[in-house]
Amino acid sequence: MEIVIKLSQFLLSLSLLIILHELGHFIPAKLFKTRVEKFYLFFDINFSLLKKKIGETEYGIGWLPLGGYVKISGMIDESMDKEQMMLPPQPWEFRSKPAWQRLIIMLGGVTVNFILAFLIYIGMTFFYGEMYIKNSEVKDGVWISNPVVEKYGLKTGDKIISVDGVKIDRFDQVNEKVLLGKEVTVERNGALQVVHLPVDFSGNLIDGRKTSIIELRVPFVVSGVEENSPNKNSVQQKDIVANFNGKPVRYADELLAMVDGLKNQRVSAIVKRDGKEIPILIKVNEKGKLGIIYAGRMPYDNLQKLGLYNISKQQFGFFESFPIGITKGKDQLISYGNQLKTIFNPKTGAYKGVGGFYAIFNIFPDQWSWQVFWGITALLSIMLGVMNLLPIPALDGGHVMFLLYEIITRRKPSDKFLERAQIVGFALLIGLLLFANGNDIYKAIAGN
Repeated sequence: MEIVIKLSQFLLSLSLLIILHELGHFIPAKLFKTRVEKFYLFFDINFSLLKKKIGETEYGIGWLPLGGYVKISGMIDESMDKEQMMLPPQPWEFRSKPAWQRLIIMLGGVTVNFILAFLIYIGMTFFYGEMYIKNSEVKDGVWISNPVVEKYGLKTGDKIISVDGVKIDRFDQVNEKVLLGKEVTVERNGALQVVHLPVDFSGNLIDGRKTSIIELRVPFVVSGVEENSPNKNSVQQKDIVANFNGKPVRYADELLAMVDGLKNQRVSAIVKRDGKEIPILIKVNEKGKLGIIYAGRMPYDNLQKLGLYNISKQQFGFFESFPIGITKGKDQLISYGNQLKTIFNPKTGAYKGVGGFYAIFNIFPDQWSWQVFWGITALLSIMLGVMNLLPIPALDGGHVMFLLYEIITRRKPSDKFLERAQIVGFALLIGLLLFANGNDIYKAIAGN
């Protein structure tokens, strides 16, 4: 059932983004009386799942869910319709329109992507408000479960104070700041220390397979038991381990640190179950594992109920939500731009983390949450808008680049040049697609 929920969210988000992006091209094309021959969700190579012609436009759903498109008459695009381009220009064709109109048509898709993202952030601010943990509330420090992060000097129990001299106010800012940062100031054992991160920090994270950086310390809450675990009859779902081998346990990382030295032993423990403390015995196997699945992440409300963190909550009125939502969208846009700069810098090694459709699919949770769904959709809308603006022929940004050249120089590139540029751009896109999805496959195999 979980896979169906993830897939449903993935396809709904992808379909929404594609349709609205293509509408961004379709509407100005129609306004400027340019003929649109096709409007498709997904690609219809050889055949369509559904199609219906209304007026001069064929609307349909293709079978290959790698995107969508509008086919505009008289435009050199991925369809490479050379026969049409060999005929004399017609007044309803894209190539017959003034350069400024063609520019608006080409910028329509990314414009809609950015507007959509900002509207989602405004709506989420109004409907959900804000819920976050102040960084100052992380009194016992953070959890560093990634050995690569620990190798470079960050340790469990560190309190993250600032990154590159900028103070961290909210815990949800920590990971992004550290990932893109160079110097992390931490409080460790009551003293301030500066941890220097190498330029290839993000690339090494990816090589280490485990990409988490900094996590909240959470209690060891049982969420399940592995099939062959000797502890099937000892623990139950939602048990919280409060004592292990005679020592009090507040956080999961404390328990995991104890287990490794107790291989092949049966250990006394106390769990909290339905408001009572229950003594049990837990078996540690020969590999130093419990065979117990624990909840690594917990809803903020649950963390507050357990008395671990105070959660800051704030609701906003309708008009208040606009500036706050716009600021969120702007910050996310800047953040994604910074991440792209890191990816395009070969020294960082961040390109190894580029993912394809499977990586996007895995962003979605296996439980339905409209709040999470809209948050991911807003982020993907920004990503789609930015990626489409890259000056690569075959992308909107490539068309915009040639149109700006035409407007500035008053010289239009020849159709032959545009055809060749389209072929080069399409080859680049195929290469990027294969690289991104190949990364997904490699990480899936390496992770097994």
